[in-house]
Amino acid sequence: MIATGIVFAVVHDFWPLLLIAFVGTLNPSSGDVSVFLPLEHAQLAQNVTDRGRTALFARYSLIGSLAGAVGALAAGAPDFLRDAIGLEMKQALQAAFLFYASLGLAAVLLYRRRPSDAPGANRVSAQPLRRSRSIILTLAALFSLDAFAGGFVVQSLLALWLFQRFGLSLPATGAIFFWTGVLSAASYLVAVRISQQIGLINTMVFTHLPSSLCLVLIPFMPSVAPAIALLLIRSALSQMDVPTRTSYVMAVVTPEVRAAAASITAVPRSLAAAASPVLAGALLAVSSFGWPLIIAGGLKIIYDLLLLATFRNVRPPGEHGGGRNDMSVGHDRTGNDARVSWWR
Repeated sequence: MIATGIVFAVVHDFWPLLLIAFVGTLNPSSGDVSVFLPLEHAQLAQNVTDRGRTALFARYSLIGSLAGAVGALAAGAPDFLRDAIGLEMKQALQAAFLFYASLGLAAVLLYRRRPSDAPGANRVSAQPLRRSRSIILTLAALFSLDAFAGGFVVQSLLALWLFQRFGLSLPATGAIFFWTGVLSAASYLVAVRISQQIGLINTMVFTHLPSSLCLVLIPFMPSVAPAIALLLIRSALSQMDVPTRTSYVMAVVTPEVRAAAASITAVPRSLAAAASPVLAGALLAVSSFGWPLIIAGGLKIIYDLLLLATFRNVRPPGEHGGGRNDMSVGHDRTGNDARVSWWR
């Protein structure tokens, strides 16, 4: 992260920057898609009971989303520096990348303060997936479809579309993204309450579906006000699946394979999300109508329906209710990683 920020600040040629963009930590949208994510998920899940798992990941996502919202608001800082002190835009953007690098240094200090395992704590050695491979690969495929759809509406492309369609400036767009981030952050805590009533999968699907419909409707809005209203409504609903999704993945495997499960579900999502912005950019180059938003919403609806059809009766530990395809919980006698067994 530190190296990425420094290189983007000092290098000016396109191809070296493209290489660093590919291997570095920059993300075209807010949120973390780096190596930190699966490792943090696995460690967090080891320090909480099944009952408190979703709430823990909601707080984790809440803090990250609020920080991302502040970052979106700060996207207007280069314009402010240009107007306030007469700094050239190129210099202002270079300063922004150096600030990004300094945040990486702050992360180093925070990680060094992470407490080590207490004496006598139940330490878990990481292992590869075994019996739970099938369910994790299925989840990874579904999550990748959702991420591919989300790549059509990453914040950078959405900002471009708002500028093309309505002429919104960078500071105005940053302010909008700030409030969408705040609404998303608040939704994480609401998702915990909903999941306690209807379950993780139902929460993921039935909050995601209306947000996807909002996404499809945005290009048809005649002016900026209703478009932003739908964007805010979507933000209040679309991210409720984030803590519930993480909690679900961590629930269906045993502790020693949580890092593997988190990686296998995260890496394909990142690759899928990286493919669609190219297509979205090409669509925006030929039309300002908003086809990327319609495609994204349609694909997300397909994802929701497939997820519901596949996992609606597969309940993780901590959820009540029975069913023919319900999971039976516990480690098997051979020590394999399966925490669930499928009724046949």
